[in-house]
Amino acid sequence: MSGDLASWVERRLGHRAADLKLFERALTHGSAARDSYERLEFLGDRVLGLVVARWLFERFPEEPEGKLSRRLNVLVARETCAQIGRDLGVPALIRLGKQAREDGATGSDNVVGDVVEALLGALLLDAGLDHADALVRRMWAPYLDSQKRAPQHPKSRLQEFAAERGLKPPTYEMLGRSGAHHSPTFRVKVAVAGVGEAEAEGSSKQEAETAAARTLLENVA
Repeated sequence: MSGDLASWVERRLGHRAADLKLFERALTHGSAARDSYERLEFLGDRVLGLVVARWLFERFPEEPEGKLSRRLNVLVARETCAQIGRDLGVPALIRLGKQAREDGATGSDNVVGDVVEALLGALLLDAGLDHADALVRRMWAPYLDSQKRAPQHPKSRLQEFAAERGLKPPTYEMLGRSGAHHSPTFRVKVAVAGVGEAEAEGSSKQEAETAAARTLLENVA
């Protein structure tokens, strides 16, 4: 495993690991060991935010803060991080406990996205900010390049949709939570009086609300 992991880190992350244990920890879920990725994920989340914010500041020198924030929110979103992880082949490397694996944690946006951030934290500690910056710019570039204009979050779009028509703001209702503790599924309903309502699921309350808002917008478009 160690040799394979060292090869993967060098090939996919562009770095020859000095302390391979950092990357082993970044790939370890709490169901497999107490020494899990959580602290590295905390660090990597901040690394990703800083790198993307600086990148956007350089890339769009004329854009106001609001548009830059919308771009950043999409690029650092859990769904984007999870897709980056799949692009890198991360799910096959995650160390999980038996029950977590059986519950499908390797397919969870939350788990895969957290591991990607943990890997950024490990890369920062092992190689420095420049290497972490280079990885983010390489792996996130297709997602930034596809943004023809600053995207607007579905919840913000739905709120503006209601305001433009003189309607009350959207309301969100939690309908339920299911699944294992480490890989939950939330179901949420959004409603705009006089327009309609929609339900959706997600691996977090925020993700479910976003999906519900997107569905309602698609229904009324």
